[in-house]
Amino acid sequence: MNEDRPREKQRGPVTLRRERSEEPTTTDQRLLDSRGPSAWVHTDPWRVMRIQAEFVEGFGALAEVPRAVTVFGSARTARDHPEYELGREIGKALAQAGFAAITGGGPGTMEAVNRGASEGGGLSIGLGIELPFEQGLNPWVDLGVNFRYFFVRKTMFIKYAQAFICLPGGFGTLDELFEALTLVQTKKVTKFPIVLFGSEYWGGLHSWLQDVVFKTGKVGEKDLALIHVTDDVDDAIRVVEEAYRAWEEVH
Repeated sequence: MNEDRPREKQRGPVTLRRERSEEPTTTDQRLLDSRGPSAWVHTDPWRVMRIQAEFVEGFGALAEVPRAVTVFGSARTARDHPEYELGREIGKALAQAGFAAITGGGPGTMEAVNRGASEGGGLSIGLGIELPFEQGLNPWVDLGVNFRYFFVRKTMFIKYAQAFICLPGGFGTLDELFEALTLVQTKKVTKFPIVLFGSEYWGGLHSWLQDVVFKTGKVGEKDLALIHVTDDVDDAIRVVEEAYRAWEEVH
């Protein structure tokens, strides 16, 4: 044996050297042996398989979804709140315009949008997420997929939608909003309008982006133009339809 070469063992494509090479069993032996601890299901390599499975399940479930719009909003919106009725109106308007409505599948504004889409005769989609507290998909979801990982779920929100509409929401809504803005700004997705619904709620954020972020050179004029703020349902649907027609022209 070459003295300059440390002892090694192959674990598939992985090379183990020095003390790490001293494994008493092989990978297939461990696979076929039903005895022993189950901690391996929580290891990073196993998580990769689980992540892959989530992508496969999501792509498979949503592959034949027609044109769609993802709508974000707060899970905390009560059913007797005006924003609930607004979400319901937007869901119905999307259905009547021929768009499926995609939400996070939870309660509050998400439920309202799913309900409006279902009542309007459209496809109501909910993409749920595993959380420390029980939430589950709302009863107005026609097609639902539950995810473990936020980043897989976000991919589905983007991949199968032609636009975003953001109703008043919290950290989750803000996270999804800025993720979408970044993807559009960097041209990872194209012809993708982002509508902020509710000027009173979103006005402060929009002013800050204009008066601070833009004026200090952190974003450009074209970046600010990616956002459309409105209080009118028909106006929101118009923006979505115009963007979709533009998208159709290049596909």
